[in-house]
Amino acid sequence: MPRKVAFSAKQKKAQLRLKRAVKRGDISPPPKQDRRRKTRKGPSNSAHDVDAVESVRRLQSAFVKLPREFLERTKVLAATLPLERPISSEVALLHDPAIAAAHPSIASGLEPDQLLTCPVRPKWRYDMTKAMVEKNEEVIFTKWLDRTDEAVNKWCNAQEDQATPSTDEQLENKQPVMPHAPTSFERNIEVWRQLWRVTEISQILLILLDARCPLLHYPPSLSAYLSNPYLARRTRTILVLTKVDIVGPVRAEAWTRFLKQKYPNLRIVQVESYIEKSAGEGSGQRKHYEPHLPSTFRQTLVEALKETHAEFLEPPVRLKDFPEKLAKWKPSVKRNIDWDAVLHARGGQVGTVVGGATAPRPTDLPPQGIPENSDEEDEQREAEPEPEVFTIGLIGQPNVGKSSLLNALFGITKVKASRTPGKTKHFQTLFWTPEVRLVDCPGLVMPNLVPMESQVFSGIFPISRVSAVPLCIYHAAQLLPLERIYGLQHPSLLPKPEEDKRTWREPRAGAMKEQKELKWTAMDILTAYALKKGWMTARTGWPDVHRAGNAMLRAVAEGKIHWGFWPLDTELSTVEEHHGVGNGIWIPTSEHHDFDWDFDSDAGHDDRDVDDVSDEEEEGSTDVSADETSEDESPTATVSATAGRFKALLLDDRDEEVDDDET
Repeated sequence: MPRKVAFSAKQKKAQLRLKRAVKRGDISPPPKQDRRRKTRKGPSNSAHDVDAVESVRRLQSAFVKLPREFLERTKVLAATLPLERPISSEVALLHDPAIAAAHPSIASGLEPDQLLTCPVRPKWRYDMTKAMVEKNEEVIFTKWLDRTDEAVNKWCNAQEDQATPSTDEQLENKQPVMPHAPTSFERNIEVWRQLWRVTEISQILLILLDARCPLLHYPPSLSAYLSNPYLARRTRTILVLTKVDIVGPVRAEAWTRFLKQKYPNLRIVQVESYIEKSAGEGSGQRKHYEPHLPSTFRQTLVEALKETHAEFLEPPVRLKDFPEKLAKWKPSVKRNIDWDAVLHARGGQVGTVVGGATAPRPTDLPPQGIPENSDEEDEQREAEPEPEVFTIGLIGQPNVGKSSLLNALFGITKVKASRTPGKTKHFQTLFWTPEVRLVDCPGLVMPNLVPMESQVFSGIFPISRVSAVPLCIYHAAQLLPLERIYGLQHPSLLPKPEEDKRTWREPRAGAMKEQKELKWTAMDILTAYALKKGWMTARTGWPDVHRAGNAMLRAVAEGKIHWGFWPLDTELSTVEEHHGVGNGIWIPTSEHHDFDWDFDSDAGHDDRDVDDVSDEEEEGSTDVSADETSEDESPTATVSATAGRFKALLLDDRDEEVDDDET
């Protein structure tokens, strides 16, 4: 057996940097070297494995990369700009992102439907080859991408002009302002093709919105895409508020009323996807959850589906004056559905994958694809047989809870759900009953004129892909009192290290000052949390602020810290009644009454998802350990933050009970 070549620390660090760059998508992976392996007995699955890996690579999400100058600038500003304390209650009122799209400096030269929309699949026919269809799709997608980038650049320039002082007097008196990161949206056509397929085979589209910030999850681009005449004729839309258990019934009802006023033609329902398991012996304080949809929410959802299905059975108004066409008209959906069976669907057969979108298409249909107009669509529908199943599609941005809702409907884990955004790569078709099937679409980051830090805060953007950690923490600290939630102590108040003597001394009395007199910055919060957790870089011995920032962002996005916005028309007295004064959007709960709560321990872990550890490994988690490196390219060593340097020399309880004479 050949001897392994010695591996230096410098080579190891370079290898880790290369690995992280490949995971972020900055560079292409290096070619794999052929290695000798032992011969396996039995059939080989090498071809299948290669196809699976290639399929995952094609569906890898692509986002814009932030320049290094921007990252350095935001890092400096995060260490100098003081945070406003106490936090105003007005920050809990969520503004409509559509207002930003109407800004004159942004909308000039662009049509409203061109500004914020999703790419629409070009028209196609069944007699076209696959190469022809894909070529047309790539041409349309390239034009849409250029048009969307133009709108985003105009928005970024408008934001920068508003933050830049225009006169010398303003330049002298104006403090520096933290810039906004450019918005991110899905740039991979393969991911958008998943959405096109789901919308084509579905009759009802369930648009899932996070109840903590619904407007960020229903951007104008998605609304414009669903208002496409072809989709509007063939599909109906229902808005579903998820994670209602986090925000509470009062806030959920407020958002329901607001959405009904904004979208009077749409139905809005609320759902919860998890229930807490009873604590078993030896489980400690850790909470475990299982998929479950309460009967009240289930009945409301099924009733909304039933009413929407009834709308498909009514002929369009344009045919009432044409008796001949009205007699030939047929609905585009299955007529008879046992909704009582849908409501009480249980058992192991529920959620089975049978046929679905991969079922062969009947050969007796005319060679037509997307119809040009309503009359052509009616003629095509007359030639088609009645559909065998009624299809319901689930659409939404990443981490909004689509897979979790599917598992809750089935009462058992059927699809893989994770707190890592974008875990679902392919759309999945599962049968609710033999007559109704559900299609889970992968989460897509829709184009929206909101900065990237807002997308990270709401859980849309994967934390492992975040490079501007100080910027995101600065944005989060403007909405949440992170120093109070984590019980942090200002770094300037920490006792100075004593001289290296043989006797450990407690800090002198009066050395601690009042924290209220000090100004907090985003970097102070990161440093204080890193010191509290004992996360230090091994090479330099500095606090690992990037690891601390990643841990905080995960706690915010995953719901370990409860928070939620209110509609813009909510009274401030209502906000202060539920949040308190100076808490921003933070929702204090009985679990968080102690500000020294350890969110990274098992006691504070909200174990709602499946295979959470493997998810972080696959997505390239930046929470580095002792054998990995942080952003400053130094390994991280975890040490105790509460113990002194002579902690190991302390006697245990039994030794302390010994009398002085014996010692």
